[in-house]
Amino acid sequence: MKKATRKEQVLNSLKTYSIITVGLFVNALAWTAFILPSNIVGGGIVGVGALLFYSTGIPVGATLLVINALLLIFGIKSIGFGFGIRTIYGIIVLSFFLGLLQYHITEPIVDDRFMSAIIGGILAGASIGLVFTRGGSTGGTEILAVIINKYRNISHGKIILLFDVIIIASSYLIFRSIETIVYGYVMLGVASYSIDMFLMGHRQSVQLFIFSKKHDEIAEHIANNIGRGITLLNGKGWYTKKDVAVLMVVAKRYETAKVFQTIKEIDPDAFISVAKVMGVYGEGFDKIR
Repeated sequence: MKKATRKEQVLNSLKTYSIITVGLFVNALAWTAFILPSNIVGGGIVGVGALLFYSTGIPVGATLLVINALLLIFGIKSIGFGFGIRTIYGIIVLSFFLGLLQYHITEPIVDDRFMSAIIGGILAGASIGLVFTRGGSTGGTEILAVIINKYRNISHGKIILLFDVIIIASSYLIFRSIETIVYGYVMLGVASYSIDMFLMGHRQSVQLFIFSKKHDEIAEHIANNIGRGITLLNGKGWYTKKDVAVLMVVAKRYETAKVFQTIKEIDPDAFISVAKVMGVYGEGFDKIR
């Protein structure tokens, strides 16, 4: 039994790190194929790396690795080992991918700078969202936000946004162009929106009410095969005046296809009501904060 549990943990870890790696690769691709070749400066430490690259030619990956290493050292002294192995992994792997792709990609895939900002922002935001869903991180301004938050009562989001605005505005010192700043803010806005949409889609939950004569069989399959809890409610049909059993299930939005497939196989005539919920807190969902 212990061996099976251990094997399952290893497989879950491999899956988690594989997904984080894919997210980091897409993020590096967004920067090297769309943003950097179009002379656009984004936010975060990668944005700082972009500024140094445009002014000195130093590869962005090298800058990212050095600055994050310094932040980690300072952060460990300030707030302890709270960053976790996934943050260190994210920093190293993203730095590697940036260095590798920047060496091979020298021209933007899309000639239009505005489209490069849009596409780069979408890819950068969605990839970071993917990394976040697996508990990963790319360090950078997130570490700075944690350090500053320890000494000043300022939210992480405000700190990160402030740094991003300053970094992008600093591009004027190099390019002397308001247009470049505008493209940077466009990219930042699109990336932020993509992160929010990705995280909302991943976390969004639904509540299902299932009316079926085969409720016992449906509940058994949902509990064992999908892993979601079910509450059996006793109801009464107003028209028929007969007692009916109602199953209430709360699941992630992406799990609804499995629930519908299960119901269809057992009772195609079942009646189902589905509604989005604002938030679900407790075991298997978000923690109460």
